[in-house]
Amino acid sequence: MGGQALNHTPIIAVLAGGTSAEREVSLGSGRASAIALARSYPTRLFEVNADALPAGLDPARHVVFSTLHGTFGEDGGMQRLLDAAGIHYGGCDAASSALTMDKTRTKLAAAARGVRVVPAVTFDWRSKPTADAVVAQLGENLVVKPNAEGSSVGLALTATRAELAAKLDAITAGSWLIEQRIIGRELSVGVLGGRAMGIVEVRPKSGVYDFKSKYTAGMTEYFAPAPIGDAPTTEVQRAAEAAFAGCGCRDYARVDFMLSADGPAYLLEINTLPGMKETSLLPMSARCAGLDFTALVRELIAPAIGRFRANHAP
Repeated sequence: MGGQALNHTPIIAVLAGGTSAEREVSLGSGRASAIALARSYPTRLFEVNADALPAGLDPARHVVFSTLHGTFGEDGGMQRLLDAAGIHYGGCDAASSALTMDKTRTKLAAAARGVRVVPAVTFDWRSKPTADAVVAQLGENLVVKPNAEGSSVGLALTATRAELAAKLDAITAGSWLIEQRIIGRELSVGVLGGRAMGIVEVRPKSGVYDFKSKYTAGMTEYFAPAPIGDAPTTEVQRAAEAAFAGCGCRDYARVDFMLSADGPAYLLEINTLPGMKETSLLPMSARCAGLDFTALVRELIAPAIGRFRANHAP
C-alpha cells in the first residue's frame, strides 16, 4: 500500500524567479512552462526569492522542473540543494550545470571532443591583461563578456585597441572572457536526450544578439529550421551532441554556435536551463522536430519522473 502510494504521478514543482540578473526572464519561463505542464501533470509554480530551496518541496511528492536562469539557478547552486534534499529534478546535474555556466571550462571540455571553439583570453578583474597583449593575440575585432553569466548580460563588442582599453578599464568585478569575433550566422540547437533537434538561425537587426535584442519584441528575426544547407546542418547537430556529451549534460540543453562566413561552425556556449516561453529558442528548435510546446515540456520532465519512480518503487 505504501509503495503504491509513493509510485503515483508526482506533482511537478516549477521553480521560477531567482536572484540573478535574469529573474524577470525566468518568471516568464516559469509561468509558460507551468501552464503547459499542467495539461499533463498536477503542477505547482514556486517563486524563488532567495538562494535557497522554496518552502514546501517534498521529495516524496514533488519532481522539480526548474526555469531558474543565470547564477544560482543554472550554475549548480540550486541543483546541489535539490540533491542534498533528495529531490529529483529535470535537466543537468550539479556538476555539469557548474561546468557549462563557466564558458571557458565548457570550451575546453567541448574541444576535447573535437568541437571547434573560438580563440579567447580568460581573466579575473584583479589581473586584467593589457589591450596591447590581447590585440597581439586575437586581433582588434573582439567580443568581451562575463565568463559566467547568461542572456548576454554584460556583452560588448570592440573593434579598436582604444575601445578594448576603455572596456577593460570599466571592468571592476568578476571573471571575464575576450573572444575573437567570428563574423557569420548565429545558430542555436536544442539537444534532447543527447540528440540534436532542429537548428534555429538568429538574426538580430542591430547586428548583435545582446540582452536588448533578445528580449525586445521585433528586434530579432528567427528562422527555424535555419536555411544553411544539409552539410552545415549535420555538422552543427553533431557538434551540439558532442559538446553536450563532453560536458556531461543530462536530459536537455541548448547549444549555441556561430557559423563563420568561410564555413566552419564554432561553439559559443551551452545553456542548461534556457528560456522556456513558447517563443524561446529551445521550443523553436523542438518545433522543427515535430514537438509543440506542451509535448516538449512533457519530454523534458519525463526522465526526472522516471528517476523519481525508480527511486520510489515498491
